Amino acid sequence: MSRLHGKIQKKIILLLLAGVAFGLTRSPNRQWKIIKELREEWKNINRKYLEQAVNSLYKSNLISHKDNPDGTTTVFLSKKGKEIALTYNLDKISISKPKKWDNKWRMVTFDIPEKFRRTRDALRFHLKRMEFFEYQKSIFVTPYPCIKEIEYLREFYRIKPYVRILLVEKLDNAPHLRKHFNLL
Repeated sequence: MSRLHGKIQKKIILLLLAGVAFGLTRSPNRQWKIIKELREEWKNINRKYLEQAVNSLYKSNLISHKDNPDGTTTVFLSKKGKEIALTYNLDKISISKPKKWDNKWRMVTFDIPEKFRRTRDALRFHLKRMEFFEYQKSIFVTPYPCIKEIEYLREFYRIKPYVRILLVEKLDNAPHLRKHFNLL
């Protein structure tokens, strides 16, 4: 459940996406460049963590496989995996601000065990970067729809059991939050 697993999952998804790019590339020079990059990235993955990360990706339905008649197996991104790989870049994940606010607050709460402190810190980092308001140390608020983004973070860091998303209509300090988010 460490951040290391999340990095490996990201690398696997991006490597599989590179395989798609390879299949769509007709230029031999570009194909050789992709092969060289893939070879280097695969060398840098710890096999134990790779196995755990692949199992997690299967469970999340982000990858799938096909057994070939010659006894080999082809692993590929599922439709959901392709959408995530193409939609999200963990380093640039953000939430869209709709033109009109629906007057509802999204609260992300979490109780991540101390042994996963680095993952907890990474989640806080992403929430702050996505401009959530830190309501309390483990409660963040935004007025904007964010379920897909939070689901992605929960899956990526394998912290789904510890993170909750709430849709709230009323908060006692809503005027302060509206001011913070320029919703007056």
